[in-house]
Amino acid sequence: MLIDYLPIVFLVIFAVLFAAVNLSLTHLLGPKKPNRVKLSVYESGVQPVGDARQRFSIRFDLIAMLFIIFDIEVVFLYPWAVVFKKMSVENGTFILVEMLVFIGILLLGYVYAWKKGGLTWD
Repeated sequence: MLIDYLPIVFLVIFAVLFAAVNLSLTHLLGPKKPNRVKLSVYESGVQPVGDARQRFSIRFDLIAMLFIIFDIEVVFLYPWAVVFKKMSVENGTFILVEMLVFIGILLLGYVYAWKKGGLTWD
């Protein structure tokens, strides 16, 4: 039984060794010519201004999390649609009601986030 996993173990060992050898060779053989431009902070081509520890709004993070939550929940509609197509009339009604409850809960969460101002961008 465990012998079936031996190729996977070899693959993982090979991947780790390959990465380690490449990183080591790059570090040892690569050119090292540091200058002021290479050692400067670079982020999107904009020179850093001000303190790096300043506070900022978490609106972007909140909107991103809400998007991911609602986007992931939509993924549950695909397996439901496949199963719903194959169900009989008796079971199909139950599954339809369950999905409507699920969508209703999602809608309540969306309305709650909207009313709390989680979707507004200032």
